[in-house]
Amino acid sequence: MINKIANSLLVLAVGGLMLAGSAAAQNNSNTSGAGAGVDDPNHPRVNQINQREQNQQNRIANGIKNDKLTPGQAARLEKGQQRLVNNEKKDMAANNGHLTKKDQRQLNREANRQSRKIYKDKHE
Repeated sequence: MINKIANSLLVLAVGGLMLAGSAAAQNNSNTSGAGAGVDDPNHPRVNQINQREQNQQNRIANGIKNDKLTPGQAARLEKGQQRLVNNEKKDMAANNGHLTKKDQRQLNREANRQSRKIYKDKHE
């Protein structure tokens, strides 16, 4: 019973993080000319990274929902996802709201490592 309550709370927390992330992404909806300190959500490299982040969030949420992840595993994976998001924001801030090809490669490597961790934790 306690495990189900903990899982329910974790699902709610993940949902809240996803909602907060989507609300933040919508705040800069019309910035295709992005200047200094402004994110450009219409940039293809940004879209690709954001889609990967969203897919991984969904995989974590499904793992919680299906009892494939413990609360500790889910918390650790969420921390890794947040690190990926923070690195993306830092890279974008350094490049006038865009990601360079080098930044995209690095973020993809980080996302690949995170993806393997999600897979491993869900299949233990």
